[in-house]
Amino acid sequence: MTSALPEPLIECVPNFSEGRDRGLIDDLASAASSVDGAKVLDVAPDRWHNRTVLTMVGEPDPLAEAVYHTVVEAARRIDLREHEGEHPRIGAADVVPFVPLDGLDLDGNRGADIHRCVTLAGRVGRRIADELRIPVFLYGEAARRAGRDVPASFRKGGFETLRETIESDPDRKPDFGPPRVHRSAGATAVGARRILVAYNVILDTGDVEVARRIARAIRSSDGGLPHVQALGFEVDGRAQVSTNLLKVRSVPPLEVFEAVQREAEGEGVEVTGSEIVGLAPEAALPGDARESLMLDCDPAEKSLERRIREAYRG
Repeated sequence: MTSALPEPLIECVPNFSEGRDRGLIDDLASAASSVDGAKVLDVAPDRWHNRTVLTMVGEPDPLAEAVYHTVVEAARRIDLREHEGEHPRIGAADVVPFVPLDGLDLDGNRGADIHRCVTLAGRVGRRIADELRIPVFLYGEAARRAGRDVPASFRKGGFETLRETIESDPDRKPDFGPPRVHRSAGATAVGARRILVAYNVILDTGDVEVARRIARAIRSSDGGLPHVQALGFEVDGRAQVSTNLLKVRSVPPLEVFEAVQREAEGEGVEVTGSEIVGLAPEAALPGDARESLMLDCDPAEKSLERRIREAYRG
């Protein structure tokens, strides 16, 4: 039996620049679950990207406290001067998005709306800057500057470029905190956004340029699918098209999978599988996802609604 879910629930999906040290990753997860009222639903490390995605939920106040504790642990333990990985990053706690759950079917629970998430992002962002002396950029619905709907504008070139330009480039001026990166923890992007799905498609080639060409062909910024961000990476010797699906009800993983498959055929390569990073709404995954998406796991394991219900089961 599932107990009544607390209201209003908010999701937070912080991304940390560590995906290889299992002990450190476990400590981040422990910090995230150290506050009564906050729940860790999923821990998704990636050793090639050297990045870990946590999925957390809770009521606003305990969730904000839990997120802050986790950022503290990341800033204390992760040194970007020694960090290498495939994924762009500017901080030990790289991005910290707060996400409303008002669009999910959660047994009548009314998830907090986007306005509550904007308020929470501003509050947590200011605390990170004031107490940890880490510069903070607000993005998404929480953005206070034009052009910061996504972190790409201040993340281009990563930590190393931001370190050199943050004081001189007005487009990289932080919203909170000093106009210089923390020497080891870098900077942090804190935002509010709708639910997105991180979805990767794996190719049967090690040629990363193939993945990059396919990414350019399918992403919205280059005239491809709407509401899709995409990059090409090499992961474990295989090329990978890594995507963020910003409006997953409009453009679900199956549409992206089929688009990548078409482009791959034109490149003379095949798709060998795909993966969901973290969790996804049940509506985003077709019933035959394991077959139609060549998914690497049981799709039920990736259900956001299922994990929430399990976390609050009495």
